[in-house]
Amino acid sequence: MLHTLRNNKWKFSPIPNIEESNFNKTLERFYNMGVVGLVRENIQNSLDGRLVNYDGPVVVKVKTGSIKKKYIPGIDDVEERIMSLEGRNSYTNETINHMKNKINQEKVRYISFEDINTRGLTGARNGQSNSKKDTWGIYAYNKGVHFEEENSQIEVSRGGSHGVGKIASNAASDLHVMYFANCDENGDQHLGGTVQLIEHLYKGQAYRSSGYFTDIEVYDDNKSKFYPYENTFHDVFKKDTRGLKIIIPYFRSGYDDETAIIKSICDSFFVSILNNKLEVHINEKEVNKETILDYVKDQDYYIQEIADAKKEFTPLYLDTYLDAPSQGITVSNGSEEFQFQLYFRFDERIPKGRVAIVRTIGMKIEDFKVQGSATKPFNAVLIGGPKEDAYLKSLENESHTKLSKDHFNDASLKRRATRFINNLSKEISKVIENAIKENNPTDGIMDTQDLLYVVETQFKKDLEKSIGTVKVNQGKSLVKSTTAPSKKEKRKEKDKEGREESKEKKKPKKRDPLKWQKSEEEKENNEEGKERYSAHPEMVERIILTEKEMIKFDFTKSEKLGDAKNCDIALSLIDGMGVEYKDEFKIQNNYINIIDVNSGGSCSYRKNVIKGVQINNGVAQLNLKLRDTFNRSLKFVYYVEV
Repeated sequence: MLHTLRNNKWKFSPIPNIEESNFNKTLERFYNMGVVGLVRENIQNSLDGRLVNYDGPVVVKVKTGSIKKKYIPGIDDVEERIMSLEGRNSYTNETINHMKNKINQEKVRYISFEDINTRGLTGARNGQSNSKKDTWGIYAYNKGVHFEEENSQIEVSRGGSHGVGKIASNAASDLHVMYFANCDENGDQHLGGTVQLIEHLYKGQAYRSSGYFTDIEVYDDNKSKFYPYENTFHDVFKKDTRGLKIIIPYFRSGYDDETAIIKSICDSFFVSILNNKLEVHINEKEVNKETILDYVKDQDYYIQEIADAKKEFTPLYLDTYLDAPSQGITVSNGSEEFQFQLYFRFDERIPKGRVAIVRTIGMKIEDFKVQGSATKPFNAVLIGGPKEDAYLKSLENESHTKLSKDHFNDASLKRRATRFINNLSKEISKVIENAIKENNPTDGIMDTQDLLYVVETQFKKDLEKSIGTVKVNQGKSLVKSTTAPSKKEKRKEKDKEGREESKEKKKPKKRDPLKWQKSEEEKENNEEGKERYSAHPEMVERIILTEKEMIKFDFTKSEKLGDAKNCDIALSLIDGMGVEYKDEFKIQNNYINIIDVNSGGSCSYRKNVIKGVQINNGVAQLNLKLRDTFNRSLKFVYYVEV
C-alpha cells in the first residue's frame, strides 16, 4: 500500500481499523485562543531557536496575503482526503462540512512567520532518524515531543515544554494544514508540513488522522522512513536564510486581523521587545524597542484611559516596567524558595489589579490575579532568574497562558504547585497592603458626629437590624428592644417590689450597658489580664458604606470603664439564631486597615481584637477599610477590654 501512494505528496500511516472519530482536542483549545495563541506559539518558537551567544534581537517577519491554490504544494492530496472524511457526531460533521466548503477557493489567504538570527532545524537530511540531535525529525514527525537542549541553561530559558504548540498553526487553518520551510547552518533548504484530520478510509484503506508533507523511503521488508522534500516551491514557501518559516494557507478569516496580530505581539512579548531581544515586522509595520510605545500608546490599538483598563493591561505594564521601582520577593513552594523581582506601581485610578508573570525569555505567561486583590489599584510585572524560570516553566499549562497545578500527576508536585501559587498571592498581597497604607495616610481626627446623627435618624430601622445582638450571662443571646422591657425584667421588678418593706413603688435601677463577661476560658486567653465586658447594642452604632465601615461606641452611660483613656475591642461572630462563633473572625482577612478617629492613627490588632482604641469624652470611633472579600451581612457581638 505504501508503494502505491508514494507519488502522493502527503503521507498518512495505514492502520487496521478506524478507532477514533474525533478531531484532536488540542485543535479546539488553540482555535478558541484565536490569533493570540497562534502569535504566542510561533514567536516563542523563534525565541527558543535564537543563535547561541548572540546578543542581538531575534527578528520575526509576519506576512499575510493571498496565493493561488495551485501554488500550494500537494494541496490536491489534502482535498482528496478531506472529501473522504466521515463524521460520527455533530461536531466532526460540522468541522468536515466547513473544510469541504473551503476547498473550492482558487485563491486563498495565508499567513507566514519567518525568523532570522535563529539556528533553524538540524538533521533534515537524516529524515526520521529518532535522534535527539536531529531537531527536524522531532519537529516534523513527532507529536507531543519537546526537543531538549543539551545546554541546561538554554533549555531552562526556552518557552516550549509540552510539545503541542506546533498544532496552534494547524488550528489557524480552515483545512488544519500548515507548512514549515527550513534553512540550516549548511544552507540546506527543505520543506515539510502537517495536516490534522480524523482517522479515515481512503481507497479502501484506513489511515491515521495526521498527515505529513514528506517523501518516503520503503525498505524490502515493507518498512518505511520519512525524508523531507528539497525546497523548490513557490516563493511564499521559500526560506533561503538560516532559520525557520511557518506558512499557514487557508488562513481563518477570524484570525486575519493585522491590528489584533500587533496587539498580540505587544501583549505577550513587551519585555523581550523592550530589552532588544525581539523585533517583529508585520507586513509593512515594525515593532521593536524604539517603536513599541507608538503602538501601545495609540488609541487605535489600546484604550488609553487608566480608569477604563479593565481587560487590557499592556499600557499599564509598559509604564510599570519602564518607570516603577523593583523590589525582591521570596516565594516558597514548601520545599524550596524562589527569588523574584517585582516591578510595582500603585495608582488609585487603576480599576483592576494584575501582575504580568514573565519568563526570562521575555514572554508573558498570564495576567495573574492576586487572591483578594483583583480590584485593588495596582499594576505589577514579576520576573525571576534561571531557577525561577525553570519552576515557572514546569507550572505552565500546555498553551503557556497560565500557572496551573492540574497537569501534575505526582501528588507531592501538585501540592507544591498549589502552595507556590497561593504563596505568590500572599507575598504580592503584602506589597499591595503596604502601598495602600503609604498612599492613604490619615489627615488627623475626623469629626463624624453629624454624619452619624443623620444616618441614625434616616436609617434607624436598618441600623437596628445590622447592629450586634445583646450578650448576657451564661452564654445566652437575646435581641432586646431599647423601648420596651423584657418579660424577665418585669419578673425581676415584681420580685423586687415584693421584698421591699415600703409599699411605695421604687424606680427601677438604671442598667449599665456594659455587662461583665469574663469566663475562666477568657481569663486564660487574655494575656494582659484585662476585664472584658460585652457591649449592649444601644451603645454601638455601625454603618457600612461603599468601601468602609464606621463604628461608634458610646460609653457615656456606663460606669464600668471609669476614667479609662483607651480600650481593646474584640469582635465575635454571631448567627441569626444567637449562636456565637468565637475566634472564627480574623481581622486581617476582612479589613485593609483600621483608623482610630480620636487619635487619627492606625490601630494594631491580634486575631479578632483591635488594640489600643482611644476613648475621648466617653466615645470611641473606628473607621475600617473593607477588603473585597468582606461579607457585609455578618453580625457581631462586641467586647470591650480595659
